[in-house]
Amino acid sequence: MIPRLLGPGLNKAGKFPTVLGANEDILEKIEATKASIKFQLKSKKALCMGVAVANVSMTQDEILQQLTLSVNFLVSLLSKNWQQVKRLYIKSTMGPSHRIFGF
Repeated sequence: MIPRLLGPGLNKAGKFPTVLGANEDILEKIEATKASIKFQLKSKKALCMGVAVANVSMTQDEILQQLTLSVNFLVSLLSKNWQQVKRLYIKSTMGPSHRIFGF
């Protein structure tokens, strides 16, 4: 009864629990979940999205690798690939934004 009542709210927030098999390691499952990136538009009318791809404890090479991987994955989800991307910006939490693609 709990999944039926709380499921829609937890699923929408991305907090729904995942199944852990009998022979799976819980630490590996936690690390895999932390390493996953979720692309989701907040509303159908929004034409931009913000996604966290790195953190301050990463080196510059790790950040570049994460950024490249996440941008390529995002573009692969689009039906027309790069033709649907107008501009891409990278921004830190408190810093200015920098355009990395587009004009």
